[in-house]
Amino acid sequence: MGSKSERGLYLVLISVHGLIRGHDLELGRDSDTGGQTLYVVELARALAKMPEVARVDLMTRRIIDPAVSPDYAEPEEDLGHGARIVRIEAGPREYLRKEMLWDHLNCFVDGALNYIHQTGLSPALIHSHYADAGYVGARLAHNLGVPLIFTGHSLGRVKRRRLLAKGETAQNIEKTYAISRRIMAEEEALASAARVIASTRHEVEEQYGLYDFSREEKMVVIPPGIDLSRFYPPKPDAAPPPIVKELNRFLREPDKPIILALSRPDERKNIATLVKAYGENADLREAANLVIVAGNRDDIRNMEAGPRKVLTDLLLLIDAYDLYGKVAYPRKHRPDDVPDLYRWVTQSHGVFINPALTEPFGLTLIEAAACGAPILATEDGGPRDIIATCNNGELIDPLDAAAMGDRLLDAIRNREKWQTWSRNGIEGVRKHYSWETHARRYLEEIKPLLTDQVYVAPRPSVPDHALKRTDCALIADLGALCDPACRSDSPERAALDELLEVLRTNRRRVGFGISTDMTRTEALARLKKLGIPVPDVLFSRSGTQIHYGPRLSQDQAWSKHIAYGWLPDQVNAVLQNTPGLALLPRAMQGMYSSCARIVDPSVFEGVEALVKRFHEADLSVHVQLNTDSNLVVLPVRASKGFALRFFAAQWDIPLERILVAGAVATDESMLRGNPLGAVVVPNGEAIFPNLVSLERVIFTKHYYAAGILEAMEYYDFLGACRLPEEHSWAGESA
Repeated sequence: MGSKSERGLYLVLISVHGLIRGHDLELGRDSDTGGQTLYVVELARALAKMPEVARVDLMTRRIIDPAVSPDYAEPEEDLGHGARIVRIEAGPREYLRKEMLWDHLNCFVDGALNYIHQTGLSPALIHSHYADAGYVGARLAHNLGVPLIFTGHSLGRVKRRRLLAKGETAQNIEKTYAISRRIMAEEEALASAARVIASTRHEVEEQYGLYDFSREEKMVVIPPGIDLSRFYPPKPDAAPPPIVKELNRFLREPDKPIILALSRPDERKNIATLVKAYGENADLREAANLVIVAGNRDDIRNMEAGPRKVLTDLLLLIDAYDLYGKVAYPRKHRPDDVPDLYRWVTQSHGVFINPALTEPFGLTLIEAAACGAPILATEDGGPRDIIATCNNGELIDPLDAAAMGDRLLDAIRNREKWQTWSRNGIEGVRKHYSWETHARRYLEEIKPLLTDQVYVAPRPSVPDHALKRTDCALIADLGALCDPACRSDSPERAALDELLEVLRTNRRRVGFGISTDMTRTEALARLKKLGIPVPDVLFSRSGTQIHYGPRLSQDQAWSKHIAYGWLPDQVNAVLQNTPGLALLPRAMQGMYSSCARIVDPSVFEGVEALVKRFHEADLSVHVQLNTDSNLVVLPVRASKGFALRFFAAQWDIPLERILVAGAVATDESMLRGNPLGAVVVPNGEAIFPNLVSLERVIFTKHYYAAGILEAMEYYDFLGACRLPEEHSWAGESA
């Protein structure tokens, strides 16, 4: 890893989906392998080169799949200068499109937490890229007590609006893109983020502006950079690059200027309109050749429906306009061919065009400009900033094919304008769009967020505690132990006695914990009534308090951790001013929880509207319904799931060796991720509908203590303590 000191900043970048490696990025392979993958790799490298930075870990998903390169199965990959790619196991081994990853993201969180704890370092920040990483990053940041930086790259509300405008039904959009989960994750990331880094002002105003939790004061515009050692102008009298031989197979007059478009075969890239613009302009067809590089393909018939339609339409248009000999559309290209293509455009006195319907930034535009190619680009999105900054081309209406053709022809024929645009692009990119410039701006923007204090939660002062000897733990919701109406001579009671005996017999190695939404006093009274001994650990008040038995010593470090940003007076004021709610009596309020009752459901607008009220009051909190009529507001870092992970890290108990028995909806945050999960109450699938398909959660056939015993047998809890062999990797951390 080189000789950089570990005393500098430790930065963690998260980019979950797609295929990410440090070389030969498969850009355009599918909709998940676009510019974001290049962006995060180059950002990691650029930040690692800065003297203030000791280490950068770019975390992505580990993939073991014969359909993709074995590179993506390597747990780590060195990027140089203290940067590396870290691959976290989450969900099935095979490559999955991003819409299929939502149920596995909590496993990614747990795997990332485990990796970070093993480094012995405290990250200065977490930087999440895209909605799925936003979901992961918010949880990592809250667990670790560090700032979150968020970059959306593209946003769900924008996508949904665009698809609806095209005539897609809301139901089909939801089914195909899981758009509600994506938007919810984006809102959560925006609410949790200390900074949001965008590439253009257009993103801030037209895209993030659609979100409830978008705040102007958090927004920072830092354009991405490019690798100037790869993207540079052609040398005088340079020989044609290797890719030209492939292009010349298509072209009758290969020496003409080239109009180049390079993108994924995606309908919104608007390739069809470009072909129409070229096909309907006779002078343009005479003046230049058209080259369309739309990803790599083997057989169009075997591609996904979207790319297949785009490429089929391309071929049909070429045939309709009889453009054979004038249009090149190579099947394959290598990453090293991309800068060569841009330079070949410059050598031929051609033009690079991005005709997309909308373009969040336009990385290909600055790559082409760095190589000396003038640019024409859509007027919708980031190209506005690029052309305004560099003055190296023109904006075009992506829907006006005739005007597009005229602009292309003028750019090629007007040699004086061409020379000015070419020169301006080279100079402008070097000044404004280098990765070194980006990294310096980045570190300037995050500096106010960083503190010299490194937060390390101490282990509670209980030197003789049984947890020091344990290597696994059972954490059960109090309601999971027995039917509230069970009698002393009932089968439920017999099962509870059997469970307690198993725990007593294995006390030296199995920790026992209780989780509840009750207060500590209420929970202890219930335990006493049931004849259950004081547990090794008690999570009470929805996870806002942690106590350790037998003396029930309070974990002060946890209290300090969740106190961050907690303003109970302001929280109570919001609750009091919300129609349909009434605060519960002071005796029922907690130091880190505010409780209210829904007294008039006809005027209460719902939990989502209440969350928005808190945001408008500049309060970051968790709101959860504990019953149909009672709700509780918690600090943003508090929940049963966060408490469980805090406990596991302090006592060095791997999450994979913790069995969670859930009974009520607020247990979901404990059940998700890498713990072994069991729902052990009747009607469990109605209580936890989102957990039904998870491999790490079982819905037991028996209920309460009998269900816990069933789960212990299923997971071989007292032996190997793991998923059955057929699911041995699903969700486990590296």
